[in-house]
This record gives sequence, structure tokens and C-alpha cells, in this order.
Amino acid sequence: MRHARLRSFLLFVDFGRLNITSSLSSNQIPQISYASTAPELSDDRRYDFFSRVVPPDSFQVQAMVDIIRALGWTYVSTVASEGSYGEKGVETFQQISKEAGGICIAQSLKIPHNPKLEDYDKAVQQLLDMHHSRAVIIFASEEDIRGVLNATRRANQVGHFLWIGSDSWGSKSSPIHQLEDVAVGAVTILPKRSSIKGFDEYFTSLTLENNRRNVWFAEFWEENFDCRLLSSSKREDTSRKCTGQERIGIDSKYEQEGKVQFVIDAVYAMAYALHNIQRDLCPEHSGICPGMEAAEGKTLLKYIRNVSFNGSAGTSVMFNKNGDAPGRYDLFQFQMTNSSVPEYRPIGQWVETLQLRLEEMQWPVGEPGVPISVCSLPCKTGERKKRVKGMPCCWHCELCDGYQYQYDETLCRLCSYDMRPDPNRTTCQPIPIVKLEWHSPWAVIPVFLAMLGIIATIFVMATFVRYNDTPIVRASGRELSYVLLTGIFLCYIITFLMIAKPDVGVCSFRRIFLGLGMSISYAALLTKTNRIYRIFEQGKQTVTAPRFISPTSQIAITSSLICLQLLGVLIWFAVDPPNTVIDYDEQKTMNPNLARGVLKCDITDLQMICSLGYSILLMVTCTIYAIKTRDVPEDFNEAKPIGFTMYTTCIVWLAFIPIFFGTAQSAEKLYIQTTTLTISMNLSASVALGMLYMPKVYVIIFHPELNVQKRKRSFKAVVTAATMSSRLSVKPSERPNGEAKSELCENPPTDPMSESCKWQ
Repeated sequence: MRHARLRSFLLFVDFGRLNITSSLSSNQIPQISYASTAPELSDDRRYDFFSRVVPPDSFQVQAMVDIIRALGWTYVSTVASEGSYGEKGVETFQQISKEAGGICIAQSLKIPHNPKLEDYDKAVQQLLDMHHSRAVIIFASEEDIRGVLNATRRANQVGHFLWIGSDSWGSKSSPIHQLEDVAVGAVTILPKRSSIKGFDEYFTSLTLENNRRNVWFAEFWEENFDCRLLSSSKREDTSRKCTGQERIGIDSKYEQEGKVQFVIDAVYAMAYALHNIQRDLCPEHSGICPGMEAAEGKTLLKYIRNVSFNGSAGTSVMFNKNGDAPGRYDLFQFQMTNSSVPEYRPIGQWVETLQLRLEEMQWPVGEPGVPISVCSLPCKTGERKKRVKGMPCCWHCELCDGYQYQYDETLCRLCSYDMRPDPNRTTCQPIPIVKLEWHSPWAVIPVFLAMLGIIATIFVMATFVRYNDTPIVRASGRELSYVLLTGIFLCYIITFLMIAKPDVGVCSFRRIFLGLGMSISYAALLTKTNRIYRIFEQGKQTVTAPRFISPTSQIAITSSLICLQLLGVLIWFAVDPPNTVIDYDEQKTMNPNLARGVLKCDITDLQMICSLGYSILLMVTCTIYAIKTRDVPEDFNEAKPIGFTMYTTCIVWLAFIPIFFGTAQSAEKLYIQTTTLTISMNLSASVALGMLYMPKVYVIIFHPELNVQKRKRSFKAVVTAATMSSRLSVKPSERPNGEAKSELCENPPTDPMSESCKWQ
């Protein structure tokens, strides 16, 4: 025990005297005989002096802290009576709860001496202001306990507070008399006590005659028997006179005070300490020697703390380094019984460790289980605690948002780039991998158009092969026609490569055929328009045929243009070998549940445009030549159909570019760009196929009478006719009979250098 507690024990001994008979010799043990005792009021009408003077020791407070932790309460308030008991109790509670951790004190209230009703009401209102702090720890006198309970009733808060009472409350009925409904559920603590044999006989035998030396005994007699002694009585509330024949336990209620054993043990501790001092300092004397007289209080305290003996109740008595004796406490809860009469019921004990029977505890009506008294409710799964500064038990819950997961109760961490939080946000899981599926609406339309185009291309090619030697096929330039049909066919085929599941092989073919089909198509068309342009431009100056206009030369020129595309692809292969990648940024939406990793070929938008750039260059050049040859008579060349084809193709690709780049940041980028690209290529191929070949196929199949060879014209006649035709300014409607056609070459639309219109 602390030094103050030892002094309190001795004060109590002085208040209710016990004679110590001891020779204090080195061979004798102190013997104690009863002489008088303190005025103990078993009906609890007087405040417990012992509790008021002696503050709760650390073991009692430790037991209270353990109870709070066992009940899961982390946010509590304290109420204390002003003075040593209450203030020291709260101070010890604050220290031990801080060391234990997990308990925060919302507020500490102090009831002043001689309080008024307003003081209690104010204290209860302050407790209610901390509405999350329902648990209230009380280190107070009986009067203050009653005052707080009464104020709670006046505030209409019966059942709101969860009381934890110290030994000043214990199992007494006086603090809760007629306040039982407010006190239901209160948990109290009381030191383990035993009835001391012989004390009851001694105490009940005391009378005014045999206990005259105790100056307080007469006052006790008047109070106990509610009467007045004739000599120097201070009682004015009764006129009944004491006869002196009253007997304790017969004419008044009597029950042994539970703290008697502690008083006896305290006296024994003092006696043993004095005995040990005398033995050590006065080995040659049988009584007090000069060495004992010179001993200071610190010396006596040292000897008191070092004593060890069996106490009056048969339990060992010793003191730790703080001066506290072993803590042994019984735990009670004020409960409603089966007969609806509330009473204190034992619910456990504390002997070095807590033994609490939670299943036997009861709480105010409406509480299905152990009530809560916490500053903040536990955060939900996936939320972190943002603690309030200075209050470790209080926090705000913040959701781990975005791609964060709950690393621990106070920290959120970001998942790695290829992961996303699970639905509970307690860990990360792989982001699902997606690709453009064949059944997707984004793929169905391009595939449908490509299949129609492939069928149409094969049909046209089969028709041309079947009628390979007819005038229309020969006049179309068979070699370049087959090359152009091959390019158109590849433009349709690329659709399937763009939708197929990416792997190294598919990615390799994508690089090769992405621009190859268009390069073949526009290389053939460019060669045709260039030849027409050179023929008629040179024909204006001379009748000599231009160089490199033979079919072999045309194939060579076309092949050279195509080889440039293949050379670029080879360089691309060497610099950046084809591979697949998973793009987690493309579909990394704000909502992690919608995030997807996109499996695709390692081809950037820039690389794709560069691959198509050469084909677009050929297309633009071909369009320029088509514009330049727009005035050539349509009867003997393909300039105008080629021109219409190129104009339409340019419009298609002008629409493609903003759609392709405008969706670069879209979550549907993969689908939109792939669909846009494949449809653009399908439309380009379809325009060329429809405008350049369908009219010929129509004539070949449905009008074979037009597919006949007519008379040939020399190159000089052809050029002369073309030159004259371009110079004519007379409108066809102004000519006789509306004739506007040239008779230089009466064959259906032919090439000026075709086999049906050769020069001589």
C-alpha cells in the first residue's frame, strides 16, 4: 500500500482503538487483544469513513480497468467526489487505463463539497453531452452516488448510463435506496472480506460502562440506539433518553463491517514492522532503545513494506514496491431477480486476473447484449480509421476509394497496376483480361461486311477468269485488274486478323497485311491513272507513245510501289519485333469493378497510322491524277470511274481519322478503333469493287451482246480524238441530233492502250 494508505489504517485504529500487547523482543510475536472498535453503522445511514479517507489502491483500479476492457468499452467518463478518495481514484484510473491502452476518458467530473441539486444536474447534463460515452466510472461518496442517480432520474435518462462503482459503492443498499431502477445493471467492486471470529462477541459486549476510554463511543451509542445521554448530548432530534441498558445486536441491528479484517491486518503489519525494527536496531535490549527513537518515518515505512505474514482471514499479507497489498475483489452487478426485486448478484472476482461471468450479467431493459460505450463504431470492411488528434479511441471512417485496398485499420494502399481491390477492399485481385470477341456487336458488323466483300470479290475474280479473253476484260488491263482484285481481297481479309485473338503469329500478320491490301489496291490504281495522264499529256505534243505503258512495265511499276510498303514492314519487324501486350490503362475506369486489361498486339496508334500512311499517300496521289484526267472522254478510258472511286475513298478516310483519334481516351477505345478501321477498309474496298468492276460484270453477264470487239484505232487517231474532244466547247445539246460521242473507238469503255484499241 501507499504510505497514505498505511497512515489511514493507523488513523482508523486510533478511531476505534485496538490495544497491542507486545514485548517487541526478538523472540516474541505480537499479540493483539480487543479493547474497543469504531462506531460501525450497519444500516448504512452514515457515510463510510474508511472509504472516504483511504483512496482505492492500484489493484482495485486495475480490476475496474479489466472489467471495462472485458466488456469492450473504450470511451468512458469518470465522476469523483472532491477529496482524497475520489480525486486519487480518478488519477490512478487515468494512469492505469493509459498504460493498458484502448480506453479513452471522455471527461472527468468532480462533485464539490456540500453540493447542491444543480451541481448534480449539471454533472449529468455534461455526461449526456458525450452521448457515445455511456459508461460512467464512479469514485464517490454514498451521498454523491445518490445525488447523481437522482439527477439521472430527473433528466429522464433511466437506463442510459452504465455504472461502474468502486468499493465506496460496493454492495451497499443505502446509495441506491428507492433508486433501484436507475442503478439496474451497475457493476460494483468490493474487497474480498471474511467475518473475523471473536470480534462479534467482543463488539456486542461493549457498553457505556466497560468502554469509557473511547471518546467517540458515547456519540456512537446515541446514534445507534436513537436516544440522548443526559451528560453533554448534542442530539436535538430525539427526546428519548438512553438508559445504558441497551445492548448492541439486541436493541439495534448489527452486522460485522467487512473491513474489520483489513484493520486487524494493518495493525499486525505495524506490529511486525516494529518488532523487526527492534530486533535489528536493539538486539541487546528488550524494549525501545535509542536507535529506535532516532529512526525516521522512512525507516518505519521500509520495514512495513517488507513484512509478510498470514492475515486474520487466513490469507497472506504482503506489500509490493508501490506499497499495495495483494488485491482480492468480488464483483457484483445490481440485477432484477425473478421476483422483480433488484439485488446485488456476484458475477465474478479479481485475484491478480479478472474472472468475469459475462453470461450471468444483465442489462437495462431493451439491451439485447452487452451495451456499447465507444467513441466511434468500428469501421466497415474496406474503410480505414482516421484518428482524431489527441483521442486514440475516436476516429472517422474513410473508404479506401479508387484502386486502394485496406492494408490495415489505419492505412489504405494502392493496388499494383495489374490489380484491383476485391469487393470487400481487403486485398487486391487480378484485373480481368478482355479482347474483342467474335460475338461482340463491335465485331459482327465488320465481319458481316467483310464476308459479303470477299464473296463479291471472289465472284468478280471468277467472272474475269471465266471471261478472260473477252473484249471488256482485255480492255480493262487484265494484269492490273487481277492485282487490284488481290488488294481488294486483302482489305477484306484484314478484318479477321484485327478481330482474332492476339498472339505473336496474328500480330505478325496484322503488321504485314494492315497496309499491304491498300498498298496493292492504290498502287494499281495509281499506275493506271498515271499511265492515262502521261498518254494524253504527251499526245498533246507528239504522236509518239510514252515509255513504260506496256502491261509488263505497269506490273513492274506497281510491284515497285508495293515493295516499298513491304520494306517498311521489314524494318518495323527488325526494330520492334511483334509481341502481345496487356494494356491496363485503356479500360482503367474510375470504378475498379469495371476495370479491364485489354489483350492486344504491341502496335501503337502512331505505328498503325505510319503503316497506313504510305497507302494514304498512294491514295492521295492517285486522287490527284484522277482529277487531272477528269476531262478525258469516258468512252475509251477508266479515268472517271477511278476518279469517283478515289473521291469516295478520301471521304471515307477523312471520316475515319477524327473517329480514330477522337476515341483515344475512351474506355471503349479498342472496340471503336478496331471497328472504325475495319469498316473503313471494307468500305474502301467495296467502293473500288463496285465502281470499277460491277459495271463490267453486269455487261459480261447480262448484256453479252455488248461484249464484242469492234474496229481498232491507231494510237495517233486515239490521241487526236482525245485532244479535239478536250477542246470542244460546244455543249452536247447544241450538236446535231445530240451526238456527243466520239467514233474513234466504239468499243465499250476501254483503255486507250488496251488490246482493243492498239496503235499501228
